[in-house]
Order: sequence, then C-alpha cells, then structure tokens
Amino acid sequence: MEREEAIELLKKYNKDEFHLRHAYTVEQVMRYFAKENGYNEDFWGLVGLLHDVDFEKFPEEHCKKAPELLKEIEASDEMIHAICSHGYGICSDIRPEHEMEKILFAVDELTGLIWAAAKMRPSQSTKDMEVSSLKKKFKDKKFAAGCSRDIIKQGAEQLGWELDELFEKTILAMRVCEEKIEEEMEGL
Repeated sequence: MEREEAIELLKKYNKDEFHLRHAYTVEQVMRYFAKENGYNEDFWGLVGLLHDVDFEKFPEEHCKKAPELLKEIEASDEMIHAICSHGYGICSDIRPEHEMEKILFAVDELTGLIWAAAKMRPSQSTKDMEVSSLKKKFKDKKFAAGCSRDIIKQGAEQLGWELDELFEKTILAMRVCEEKIEEEMEGL
C-alpha cells in the first residue's frame, strides 16, 4: 500500500483538522519508534496514520468499522489487527500483541496530551518541553481531560516501561517530527 492511498482513505472519512493532525502525529511518532527499534518504518507509519480512520465519522463504531474501511485499500490482516488493537479494552477486544501494537496503544492518547501541553507553552512546541512539565499536566485531570491517563499508564505497563521513559521517548519522537507534521498540515 502506498502512503498516498492511505491518505486518500483517511481524508475520505476525516475532515476535521484536529483528527488529521492527530493522524499525522501518530504516523510520524510510529515511524520514529520503528526506526529506533529496527522495524519497517513505512508499515508502522501507515498503521499510525490510519489508526483512527473510522473515529470521526463513526465514533460509536470506533475500531469496529475500521476493518471494513481498511478493506477499501486492501489493507493486510496484520495492519487491521494492529489498528484495531489500539482500542483494546475500550472499543475493541483485540489485544495488542506485537511491540508495534503496544507502542501504538501507549502513544495514541499520550501524543494528544503532549500536543495539548505544547500548545500551552510560550513556544507552542515540543522542542523545549521537559518530562517534568508533562508530568504536571498529566497529574492535572482537568487538563486535556479527553486523554485517558489510565490508558497511558496501561500502555507503559504493556511495554514494560516506566511512565517517565514513555514520556521521554514520546516527547523526543514528537520533537523530531514536529516540522514534518507542520508541513503536512500546511498542505491541507
């Protein structure tokens, strides 16, 4: 599958700038983690890009409608499993098994929290964000209330990482790809 084909499918079912930014962010973060761990960056990136393909248009069927939509571009069973596993325990009974699936599960909510925290900074960037700053936002349940702290914690546990390690690695990933995401958003 080509990235252009995946973007076409994403945009067919997602119009909101917020959802598109989130998709591009998770795509780039997944590519970063794939590279760091010696995996296929393109595959991991496509999984990240399409992980919420059904969320905007079918929120009540999130992770249940995705297989049908992904079949439109002949997504592999492996990709469908990975995408649906990110909703484990919330909207899916597909458990994250592969390291990629566990990372997707962990960073999906966390990227949202980090982006919200970055927008509150004078720089409006992750480039100068520290783990200690993110931890304060994480503890404040009213801040970015839609980002589940329990899922972030569960994701870290599944990976066998301390929460601080997950925070640090994900901030770094977002720092590295921040400009690429902005380029994607300008191209909308």
